[in-house]
Amino acid sequence: PGLVQNDSDQVPDRPSFVVVVAIDFGTTSSGYAYAFTKEPECIHTMRRWEGGDPGVSNQKTPTTILLTPDRKFHSFGYAARDFYHDLDPQESKQWLYLEKFKMKLHTTANLSIDTELLAANGKRVKALDIFAYALAFFREQALKELSDQTGGDFDNNDVRWVITVPAIWKMPAKQFMREAAYKSGLVSRENPEQLIISLEPEAASIYCRKLRLHQMVDLNAQKSTQNGVSPTENVDARVRSQNRRRIHPDSRTFLVENVIGELWAELQEGDRYVVVDCGGGTVDLTVHQIRLPEGHLKELYKASGGPYGSIGIDYEFEKLLCRIFGQDFVDQFKLKRPAAWVDLMIAFESRKRAAAPERTNPLNINLPFSFIDYYKKFRGHSVEHALRKSNVDFVKWSSQGMLRMSPDAMNSLFKPTIDHIIQHLKELFSKPEVSHIKFLFLVGGFAESPLLQAAVQDMLQGRSRIIIPHDVGLTILKGAVLFGLDPSVIKVRRSPLTYGVGVLNRFVEGKHPPEKLLVKDGTRWCTDVFDTFICADQSVALGEAVKRSYTPAKPSQQVIVIHVYCAEREGVAFISEPGVRKCGTLKLDVSGTESSAPRREIQTLLQFGDTEIRAMALDVSTGRSVRASIDFLSH
Repeated sequence: PGLVQNDSDQVPDRPSFVVVVAIDFGTTSSGYAYAFTKEPECIHTMRRWEGGDPGVSNQKTPTTILLTPDRKFHSFGYAARDFYHDLDPQESKQWLYLEKFKMKLHTTANLSIDTELLAANGKRVKALDIFAYALAFFREQALKELSDQTGGDFDNNDVRWVITVPAIWKMPAKQFMREAAYKSGLVSRENPEQLIISLEPEAASIYCRKLRLHQMVDLNAQKSTQNGVSPTENVDARVRSQNRRRIHPDSRTFLVENVIGELWAELQEGDRYVVVDCGGGTVDLTVHQIRLPEGHLKELYKASGGPYGSIGIDYEFEKLLCRIFGQDFVDQFKLKRPAAWVDLMIAFESRKRAAAPERTNPLNINLPFSFIDYYKKFRGHSVEHALRKSNVDFVKWSSQGMLRMSPDAMNSLFKPTIDHIIQHLKELFSKPEVSHIKFLFLVGGFAESPLLQAAVQDMLQGRSRIIIPHDVGLTILKGAVLFGLDPSVIKVRRSPLTYGVGVLNRFVEGKHPPEKLLVKDGTRWCTDVFDTFICADQSVALGEAVKRSYTPAKPSQQVIVIHVYCAEREGVAFISEPGVRKCGTLKLDVSGTESSAPRREIQTLLQFGDTEIRAMALDVSTGRSVRASIDFLSH
């Protein structure tokens, strides 16, 4: 398809924002960070949260939300978890507690505004409400912090908001996030450009590249303090290139802040690197090439990955419990004692972080009292008895009343998830576009796992240098802030899917299949022809647009509605082919633009080079712009 470079978009007349706030809305944990546009090199990560878990130091808060029995927002994060936990078991059944709900947007095939989520007590809630409540919570927290910082009421209109999503998410899920943001009051529908959607591995890539392109300001050397607090606190601009600490002596895995100096010196025009973003829910792989001197980025292969995040390990643990205590018991326990189940998973979480390849001593997991108690009532025998009877020999009962897992048992819970990730990396590295990769950046919360690090090292066999940024769980957050400050840093992307519309073409004997023939007013047409806008994995530059003209069927027509189709593969000829599905609707509102021209032509421009697909339209005869929107959520 012919792509036109659209110059009018190159000069953004965007309102000037005072601050960029990025929200990393994760599957397991969430947080925000911000930078004032006047000091773009100072990225502030949010204040420390109340609460916190043993063995988990992190500035993010768990993605958990609690609603009152009458479905009003109550609390988010540690606060939600602790309050829910302290409720009386009978009372807690009435409250609605949700966690790890972000994955629903990835796994729901026909996502819509009405998609529902299941709370811990088995009740259904609208997903849009939950996401909107969560975003409203972050909006309030961030504005409160900004007001305290600036000493006055901070105006939401001065904020450019950025929300991060996995790169492998399809358009409906991205649009869902945007709808939730409108509903939460983060931004208004009239002002869509105040919110940008950032792709998680892209954000990580921008941050990793920034780490090298700037020898970032070493605030420690300046020794100045603002109101008694040294400016380094909470600000990520600490760069040390002296003492290079290796993770283990012969390892090729470095902590980024220590190798800045050399990395920067080694990077040349055209160098390629891979960012592997391993989060709680998904793993996302992005391949970028650097263009000097500005350090712009170009995507070399469409985003890939899948639902292989660290919650896969939690599922394996749950399956293990089912093997020992019975699926029927585990299901009942989760429903009847939801708060105790949350406790058990928290206990597992801190042990999960202690798993390592060389570990030899067992890992003990505290079973909540109500688990032991409820099991005895349910089965009529003790937990200890169940463990002795079960055929799971690497999990024992310790005399202190704990589940004792051998390191092998723990490692086997990681295996399916890590195998998926390694398999995916192998496939990616076998692609011709993905040869000669200089660095592999491992980011996201799961990247902290020594088991995953060892598996990636083992797979690469020294082909690329593996780099794990310092504070790996916050890499995406910081990168998303940088992206909000300058969204044009990524100049070329690859389309993840093939997009197009169905059209009628003049029927050509011998070229078109006879079953597609339609005769109308004596003219022979071929139906269902797929008019390709863009192909899967096709490069598309920022601001580049696909141009098409459409004509209303009748002069009196108010709205032109065009169905948009997509496919995972290239080379689609007809919309009726297998693998081609209707995925969205392009609406052109031509009301109020009646013209004397006998045949009105509406020229439509579709942009695919950004993180979201955009549509614009123009009435050629009058030169007036036409309201154009593209919707991926209505069915």
